Amino acid sequence: MLSSTAMMHVDPKAGRLREAAYTASPHYGPRPAGCAPELIIIHGISLPAGEFGGDYIHRLFTNTLDTKTDPRFTYLDGLRVSAHLLIDRAGAMTQFVSFNDRAWHAGRSVFEGRAECNDYSIGIELEGTDDSPYADIQYERLEQVIIALWDAYPSLAERKLAGHCHVAAGRKTDPGPAFDWGRLVSRLGVTLPVVQAVEGEQ
Repeated sequence: MLSSTAMMHVDPKAGRLREAAYTASPHYGPRPAGCAPELIIIHGISLPAGEFGGDYIHRLFTNTLDTKTDPRFTYLDGLRVSAHLLIDRAGAMTQFVSFNDRAWHAGRSVFEGRAECNDYSIGIELEGTDDSPYADIQYERLEQVIIALWDAYPSLAERKLAGHCHVAAGRKTDPGPAFDWGRLVSRLGVTLPVVQAVEGEQ
């Protein structure tokens, strides 16, 4: 396990975080021509809802979650989603999609008047819920990852961060009120985004 002060490294050619385990997701595609990462979007996820641990999130992102035999997951039937990176409650990190590719994490979304955030964003999932405090180690890992991404991608020079709740307001609420945005503001020197409502479903 990394120490809280350890530096992380992203290989921009491969789009890979060196310190993360890698499990390939089939739910991705190329970014549109000329699109590079310009925004980092923070999400919260738990499967089953409100429960932590297990490999259900990994199964969801790799299209191996059996939604037909477990009533807790029937609402996910047919859903094809992924994220670039997952940080679990213990701080373990798994990458599912290259940062250079388009992961399917934001759905219908808009940031600063620009739609389709998946095209130009990196999605980071934290294992958690809207109303449960996230773990300190998750914040530490998240901060380290963000800094590594800023170092690797000149296209992220404006240091734009948002929550799923900011780019899909009215449709998504994560990472929720329990997420400490003030910590990122003070430690990373970023500003909070403006919430913009988006119609439609993921």
